[in-house]
Amino acid sequence: MPSSLQLSVAQIVPVTEAEGPGRRFALWFQGCPLRCPSCCNPEMLPFAGGTPMTLVAVAELLRAAHVEHRLEGMTLLGGEPFAHVEAAIALVDEAHRLNLSVMLFSGYTLENLHADPGAQPLLDRIDILVDGPYLRDQPEKKLRWIGSANQRVHFLSDRCSADDPRWRLPNTVEIRLRDGVVTVNGFPVAGIGLGLRTR
Repeated sequence: MPSSLQLSVAQIVPVTEAEGPGRRFALWFQGCPLRCPSCCNPEMLPFAGGTPMTLVAVAELLRAAHVEHRLEGMTLLGGEPFAHVEAAIALVDEAHRLNLSVMLFSGYTLENLHADPGAQPLLDRIDILVDGPYLRDQPEKKLRWIGSANQRVHFLSDRCSADDPRWRLPNTVEIRLRDGVVTVNGFPVAGIGLGLRTR
């Protein structure tokens, strides 16, 4: 494990059922080169900000969450995970050592990513990719965990399947209050951004 590797972290939720199948560790990267007009997480677009964390520290949080909650997987969001390829690869490798599935949300399409040789090593490690920008005026009403109808789900390994009935359940939002700070994650709801913090 490259102990000196730093991740730019916008938010971590140690256990969630609103960001993919089963109980999952979710990490949002800070920073995205895309500027989608209806981005769910505009506060996570700037590369400045967030919390610098070592891979070792994040891996320890992942392992602790797995021990406590018997996780099924890890989900990477942002920001844009493909703008943090080296850190994302290292973290995905840690998840695979724990036998966790990996789901990733990207504003890029799969075609965009296949055209970028630098993206392939991360693509090769992902079990589920949700691609395309979130478009607020195209709400997805059939598939869980998908924000807008333009987005596609790609099952990139045989570990996960579109036949899983959990994809057909209603979307959910999780709201947490800790130390006077409210955090929200899950399906995009009008007026609520994912990862919104309010005092």
